[in-house]
Amino acid sequence: MQEQERAAYLRDAQSKANALFEDISTRIVRSGISEKQMSDEIKALGLERHGVRTDWHKRVVRSGPNTLLPYNENPPDRTVEEDDILFVDLGPVFAEWEADFGRTFVIGDDPVKLQLRDALEPTWHAVKSQFDANPDITGAELYAIACKEAKNAGWEFGGAHSGHLIGDFPHERIPLDKITLYITEGNDAKMRQPGKDGNMRHWILEMHLVDKERQIGGFFEQLLTVD
Repeated sequence: MQEQERAAYLRDAQSKANALFEDISTRIVRSGISEKQMSDEIKALGLERHGVRTDWHKRVVRSGPNTLLPYNENPPDRTVEEDDILFVDLGPVFAEWEADFGRTFVIGDDPVKLQLRDALEPTWHAVKSQFDANPDITGAELYAIACKEAKNAGWEFGGAHSGHLIGDFPHERIPLDKITLYITEGNDAKMRQPGKDGNMRHWILEMHLVDKERQIGGFFEQLLTVD
């Protein structure tokens, strides 16, 4: 398969994920229900309206103080409150191609929560611009940039990594490898080096911004290597 075709499949999967999130925003996000109920409603919505039959990773719905926690945590279920902040992180598979998409929602008009939500995408683009400018950048270098840009925006970076590989389902994996397939400290490999199959590696960039004092966080992720 030509590289342009691979990129087109990933771009199409992300476009479909974006449409799913638009539906989630208008049909599901609200206060007064639990994170688990919201996750179950998202699963049903994805199947019924978007044809999502498989997710390559667990559905993540976090609200309030749970938004401080990284992906690997499994906090107790929580009811979404009025004037709350929450994020959704999904890994839907469309026609055997993976998407990985995360967005943050604010219920109400709390100015700090709105400020956090609105800082995510510009910060993501600030990191991407530095990735684009350096063809030899490593995973460790980009993670350091993500942490720096989070601080520049007035927040802390909330995760031990800021992204990972993505591709056709299932993408390249090495059991227990939390370094070479991630944008994280210790990954000194060039991100643009080919994968095991000789093809270009594609990456997801994640921004997890947190305010530990206020016990809130926000999350934004999408394709880094395909515009």
